[in-house]
Amino acid sequence: MANKRSHGRAGDPPPLPEALPVPVVDNHTHLDIVLDAVPGTPEEALAKAASVGIDRVVQVGVDVASSRWSADLADAHPGVLAAVAVHPNEAPMLIGERFEAALAEIDELASRPRVRAVGETGMDFFRTQGSDELARQELSFRRHIDIAKRHDLALMIHDRDAHDDVFRVLAEEGAPRTVVFHCYSGDVSMAHKCAEHGYYMSFAGNSTFAKAQNLRDAATAAPRDLLLVETDAPFLTPSPYRGRPNASYLVPLTVRALAEARGEDLTELCTALSDNSERVYGPW
Repeated sequence: MANKRSHGRAGDPPPLPEALPVPVVDNHTHLDIVLDAVPGTPEEALAKAASVGIDRVVQVGVDVASSRWSADLADAHPGVLAAVAVHPNEAPMLIGERFEAALAEIDELASRPRVRAVGETGMDFFRTQGSDELARQELSFRRHIDIAKRHDLALMIHDRDAHDDVFRVLAEEGAPRTVVFHCYSGDVSMAHKCAEHGYYMSFAGNSTFAKAQNLRDAATAAPRDLLLVETDAPFLTPSPYRGRPNASYLVPLTVRALAEARGEDLTELCTALSDNSERVYGPW
């Protein structure tokens, strides 16, 4: 199971939402874990998403095995692109030759044509603690930045309780041409800082939660041309289905919540979100 996180989702999958007027991308999903939570085939999951206007996805790896699976899935399906990495909570468990071997394979996978991002990588001060573990996590982040720059791929960042240090490392290493803060968790001030650097901000289902006004405020502050949307499925199922299994077909719930928070026309926002995704990852 990716990142050794229990999917922890109970109950039946939520019903299909109303389709979006313009197709949009799920910029971050873990379809391998989705299919563990709700058995089925990738084809069925992708078709279900496409039926409500989510016609493209970015399938994200969190270790060597899931990154390889992601790259293979992208090769097999025209609506899928892949991101490959060792997750920041996995990296501290890899020491010495195991770490070097894992990074070498991520580097090799990054050369495949339908791998368009290095991620998810970054820093996580919530699950990973202890000076040695955090040092190895930071080293891994730096190495992933190097891989992204050498392959000219987007860098997909996992940032949990580590905003200042993530920005510090990006500044010290020199950020790749394209940076995405996956499952954006900062405030309005950080949104302005991301905008200054041209970093993309990808909002997930947690931005719909009743107590997440801070995320909706940040989404409102983000320039439209730096805005993305994602599921992080099967996690962070949008309201009103929080706690049930998440999947790409539920992106419309988040998109509609973002349109309402920003006071924007839904069709115009969908068009912008689609254009932004193609600018980050290239054509599907």
